[in-house]
Amino acid sequence: MKYFFLLICLPFGLSAQQKFTVSGYITDKSNGEKLIGANVYITSMQKGTVSNSFGFYSITLPQDSLKMVVSYIGYKAQVIKTVLNQDLNIDVALVPDGGGLDEVTVEGERIENITESTQMSTMSIPIAQLRAIPALMGEKDLIKALQLLPGVKAGTEGASGIYVRGGSPDQNLLLLDGAPIYNASHLFGFFSVFNGDAVSHVDLVKGGFPARYGGRLSSVVDISMKEGNLYKYEAEGAIGLIASRLTVQGPIVKNKASFIISGRRTYLDILARPIIRAQNTPDQNFKVGYYFYDLNAKLNWIVSKKDRIYLSTFKGLDDFYADETYKNNYNNGQQNVVRTETYNASLNWGNFLSTLRWNHLFSNKLFANTLVMYSNYKFGLGSKQEAKYTENGTNFVERFSAEYFSGIKDYIGRMDFDYRPSVNHSIRFGTSALFHTFNPGAVQIVQTATGQTPSNTTPKNQKINTQEYTLYAEDDYRVSDALKVNAGLHASLSTVKGTSFFSLQPRLAARYKVGDVALKASFATMSQNLHLLSNSGIGLPTDLWLPATAKVKPEESWQVATGLAYELKDKGLEFSLEGYYKEMK
Repeated sequence: MKYFFLLICLPFGLSAQQKFTVSGYITDKSNGEKLIGANVYITSMQKGTVSNSFGFYSITLPQDSLKMVVSYIGYKAQVIKTVLNQDLNIDVALVPDGGGLDEVTVEGERIENITESTQMSTMSIPIAQLRAIPALMGEKDLIKALQLLPGVKAGTEGASGIYVRGGSPDQNLLLLDGAPIYNASHLFGFFSVFNGDAVSHVDLVKGGFPARYGGRLSSVVDISMKEGNLYKYEAEGAIGLIASRLTVQGPIVKNKASFIISGRRTYLDILARPIIRAQNTPDQNFKVGYYFYDLNAKLNWIVSKKDRIYLSTFKGLDDFYADETYKNNYNNGQQNVVRTETYNASLNWGNFLSTLRWNHLFSNKLFANTLVMYSNYKFGLGSKQEAKYTENGTNFVERFSAEYFSGIKDYIGRMDFDYRPSVNHSIRFGTSALFHTFNPGAVQIVQTATGQTPSNTTPKNQKINTQEYTLYAEDDYRVSDALKVNAGLHASLSTVKGTSFFSLQPRLAARYKVGDVALKASFATMSQNLHLLSNSGIGLPTDLWLPATAKVKPEESWQVATGLAYELKDKGLEFSLEGYYKEMK
């Protein structure tokens, strides 16, 4: 029995030598923002790790003198020397390049460079790179930046959607602080809803999906919002050709709690208003306009060393309107009649998201992230007509209205755990519950007239309620210095109208180093319980989201990819070459 216990425990890094854990958060020294994917490297042992999606890192090592190098793109590396003879909590604040401090000379390599990581088909865009992308009419657009990456194609000219490895836009999972966005376009597709001033980090996953992601076939775009400056108040803004934006952030309680508010609005309607008004006559008044806006807000509260709470909200809206009022004079044979007619047309769509997140450290090896989220997407198209006149002393009113509307509403609960028992294992597991309410589109027509029976064509309630439950686990396991494997399983259960769909989705990725070259391979199966009905011919966001049903079952895919990666360490350049095969049903 004793030898059996040792056989089980040895793969998880347990041995007779005493081990201790170094853990903490990696942040930006100038504002306290968490740095996602920062590298932590132990030069003497040639081991390391990276910070997770919330800036937390943890590494367990044998007792020894420790030289730890912490680095991140766009920041000066920091070297920390200490003696590891007990569990240590070391928070690291990195200085942005150009911060005025002497640069640290780094010995050794970064651990999670492209040749070390098992993950392939993934690209990360830190905020420093996002700010450097080209601007279109004064707006630096995140989705336009993703369209420039390999494996990603833009759709029609000006469209904000992306096509990843042969998939369609609805097969991309867009997450903003964990909450899904179902329509990411402004200005009929020319801009996206993501304000670059409010974004801190973006991950694009095109294949080799880790088990923690699910629900789409082609890609995951995981976007993290800024948390607000913990140390000082800041304000920045810009006036562009079509829009202006303003961001304000700062501490609520210094070093303890912070906020950020970022807004953006176009003013095409305001600029065009005097020109349109000049064309009106006494008998005719015409107004037409279009604008969009988005508002990001976030609160960040460091409750204790082990607990942090975040509340983030996003609201975006596109609104097109046209109003016309004119007077028509005519003689009914007995008197002159003045007939006033009013026409109104509207087209609008928008998203509202809210996320409440609680980070908790159960120990220096176990990190938990709990989220409660709400997402609501609405689309509306309407037309109204009204006529008023008086004949023979009687007032007449005629009204007609037609409205088309659709949308999707989500309530989501999720728990994620990040467990790092040893330097060779990084284990993630979690579960989620998602409740959809679909409003797949309905037309409502109302017609009334004085002296006539009203006509009201109102459809029955077409709302459809579905539930989706997921469970996942994955382990990033360093088998040897040459071989590293990420194995995981994603399970989902979806129910709609008495029908259930269960899916087991295995995920596997590996890298094998031969000298300075890393050979990589991955396999992933995916399932999608949503369908999108598109009408791309009219260029409007009239797409309808529908759940998978017994007649139209969930979409499925599998993808295998192989490739190689190489890094020129002295030049700071990385190269990769991938090939993939993908089938979708």
